[in-house]
Amino acid sequence: MSILSKLRCITVDVTGTLIAYKGELGDYYCMAAKAVGLPCPDYKRMHEGFKAAYSDMARRYPCFGHAAKIPNIDWWRSCVKDSFVRAGYEYDEETFEKVFRRIYSSFGSSAPYSVFPDAQPFLRWARQKGLTVGIVSNAEYRYQDVILPALGLNKGSEWDFGVFSGIVGVEKPDPKIYQIALEKAGNVAPEEVLHIGDSMRKDYIPARSIGMHAVLLDRFKTRDAESWRESGAMVFPDLVAVQHWLTKEEVIAAGQQG
Repeated sequence: MSILSKLRCITVDVTGTLIAYKGELGDYYCMAAKAVGLPCPDYKRMHEGFKAAYSDMARRYPCFGHAAKIPNIDWWRSCVKDSFVRAGYEYDEETFEKVFRRIYSSFGSSAPYSVFPDAQPFLRWARQKGLTVGIVSNAEYRYQDVILPALGLNKGSEWDFGVFSGIVGVEKPDPKIYQIALEKAGNVAPEEVLHIGDSMRKDYIPARSIGMHAVLLDRFKTRDAESWRESGAMVFPDLVAVQHWLTKEEVIAAGQQG
């Protein structure tokens, strides 16, 4: 029997699986600063500053401040302000607020992202096959409400339900986020679900730990991919290859039965 014939649901990660960032973080911080008459911040310092600030905020107030009931915009305001300070830039409150509003608006739109060309066709194909399709992502509510729809990935045509860490208060690699996905899919059994992602730690291991099938995408030919394979994971270059694998399995199974 093929894997496809056993499945009732497919869940997918977002960043690195369905969409990618366009350009660099510094591009958007630079545009925001220049828009209010400030010089462009140094890209490298800004990138390092943001990484440190984001890690600190995620540790202190995980899931974008869900448990602490911090409004999404306030969580990001603190993160962005700390990013600038760590990079060596301190603005007065009025100036910073103008810069921040532009940054927050940019990352709440489709502007910094591009959708992989195989994303929409794959999701639609899966739903046409009668599978329930879910999104499982460490992301805030704007991914669900604004960003994915703006990129042509809509609830009802490309996916059926979403589990976003900023909304449910649980984030990968906690296996609970996958258990929530099983419930949202209609309490399907884990062995009836395939998860597709691009991280061994956040996607593959926790999904497998609760009994789901899982595969990994290596869209950017990362050095980690070989160790993923050595660990026993199936690794594909894109969603076209995943679809081919699922279809091929189906054809082989049908041939064997004949």
